[in-house]
Amino acid sequence: MSIRILIINPNTTQSMTEKISEAGKSAASSDVEIVARNPNYGPASIQGREDGFAALPGLFEEIIKGNDEGFNAIIIACFDDTGLAEARKMINIPIIGIGEAAFHAAMMLGEKFSVVTTLSISIPIIEENLINYGLNSMCCKVRASEVPVLDLEIKGSNAQQKISNEISKSLLEDKPGAIVLGCAGMTDLSAQLTKFHQVPIIDGVSVAVGFAAALVRLSLLK
Repeated sequence: MSIRILIINPNTTQSMTEKISEAGKSAASSDVEIVARNPNYGPASIQGREDGFAALPGLFEEIIKGNDEGFNAIIIACFDDTGLAEARKMINIPIIGIGEAAFHAAMMLGEKFSVVTTLSISIPIIEENLINYGLNSMCCKVRASEVPVLDLEIKGSNAQQKISNEISKSLLEDKPGAIVLGCAGMTDLSAQLTKFHQVPIIDGVSVAVGFAAALVRLSLLK
């Protein structure tokens, strides 16, 4: 049986959705079909609580639509796990947030981890999520690279270098066993950064695809 997974980018930036789609398809096994899309309205990026709230109506519409279309699982591709708790009350199929997925993968690979996200405005949300998930003791620190989300979509920007510099600081000061990339727009950076820094650099999109497929397979065994 083929497993169909819908990845929803809650913002409206199509280039980011395409990047997320590529990462999801690369992480999927041959029996998993990946579809990625974004709402037609809402914020162009999610930077802080206000953007997160603004994204919810479009996100929830896509979740209901995906459930009606018969997808086996849904992934919310925003590192803040925007709307995740509410979405799990709306439908019965597995719903995974890339933040929560990345935290668990980082613990499995490196035990203690640090998060490198975009702007400082996102730090309180991520820290709150870690507490709610019961994982705050496993996180050394949540750091901001001070890279605006949409800079990740600009070819030739210094976004990757700024993220890499923050990773270097984290490895020196926090001494984590793994680094979690705190934005779906960073999904294309993990392999190169892992090779450069010689520690696991976790991309939540790829991890979430693996977890989603596993949860669907487990549900089919019941």
